[in-house]
Amino acid sequence: MTAYRYKALNTGGKLVKGVVEGDSERQVRSQLRSQKLRPVEVAVANRQAANAPRMRLSLFQPRISVSELALLTRQLATLVQSNLPLDECLQAAAEQSRKARTKALLLQVRSRVAEGHTLAYAMGEFPSVFNDMYRAMVNAGEHAGYLGPVLEQLADYNEQRQYTAQKLKMAMIYPFILIGVAITVVVALMVFVVPELVGIFAHSKRELPMLTRVLIATSDFFRDYALYLLLGLVVLVVGVRRLLRNPGRRKRWHRTLLKLPGISRLVIAMDTARFASTLSILMASGVPLLESLRIAGQVLTNLVLREDSAAVAERVQEGSSLNRALRENGRFPPMMVHMVASGETSGELETMLERSATNQERELEMTLGTLMSLLEPLLVVFMGVMVLTIVLAILLPIFDLNTMVR
Repeated sequence: MTAYRYKALNTGGKLVKGVVEGDSERQVRSQLRSQKLRPVEVAVANRQAANAPRMRLSLFQPRISVSELALLTRQLATLVQSNLPLDECLQAAAEQSRKARTKALLLQVRSRVAEGHTLAYAMGEFPSVFNDMYRAMVNAGEHAGYLGPVLEQLADYNEQRQYTAQKLKMAMIYPFILIGVAITVVVALMVFVVPELVGIFAHSKRELPMLTRVLIATSDFFRDYALYLLLGLVVLVVGVRRLLRNPGRRKRWHRTLLKLPGISRLVIAMDTARFASTLSILMASGVPLLESLRIAGQVLTNLVLREDSAAVAERVQEGSSLNRALRENGRFPPMMVHMVASGETSGELETMLERSATNQERELEMTLGTLMSLLEPLLVVFMGVMVLTIVLAILLPIFDLNTMVR
């Protein structure tokens, strides 16, 4: 059976939408009529993705958030461990979903499973939702007969990803609000307040102080060219993003980030923590080491580090131990290398990789917390200095006028 999206009119003449399963479009229309719905449009749920050109396929692929994926995976894990048939698990998860796109996705996966395909194969038709790591773990779980526990691990992994991302976003909210307020206040003073006050000095023939002249020139610039400045900033951002779409330029940019003091440490910590966590969960699910290294390398966002992970996988394939390959590469944190060496010696590589990822994430949180605690007072001081400068630039000519009167 195939999932179909429909639009239909109910008995009150209201347009309703939904997703149902059926063997054909004709059967779906008949099913809708039996529910006292008048079909307006019926189409295969993923028809656009099937008919889209290869280059534009990603534009039509369904996408769901990390939180939705974590919830979906947790539901599937619970249902599978209840010993229900897999197609019934997918059907039940689809019925529980309140979002039409998620329901359509699950019904499409169910239809492939009902045709005799494996769950990993069915998920492979939606790579934008189920990435290589997800499908590899599902495949290993199906072959080993431990699909339920593997799905539990995947749910934990996605929930941890969501938790980490939320913590990073929450840590960045206050500094960005401060930056926005500071910029807004300064621009408002320059564009609206300063020009009004400058009129006080227009009739004075005395030369204004240097600070006041600089302030007036800056105010005139913002008033005359603010729109052009904003447009230029938008063009610059869009242009840089378009330039970085080129793999060569993006790689050079990523290499530059790895050379910047402070930033390089954050980039390496974020990527290698994700690498260690992914590698740990893949190996714990029974995925071979070389395949795990290949998949874990794909989660790295920095292209240079991604190349390094591929080089590590190549060294391991040639017979080197994992800790030696990581050490010789030189970019991976020494603590991670030592923990991998300990894990290989004791036969608990998956556990040591998980501990390494936890330690790196904790260190990353501490580093970001320290940076944010330093950034917040610096922004307050910057805002105060800017306002003080504007006030002084206005008051200095007033003091001069008082001196002239006396």
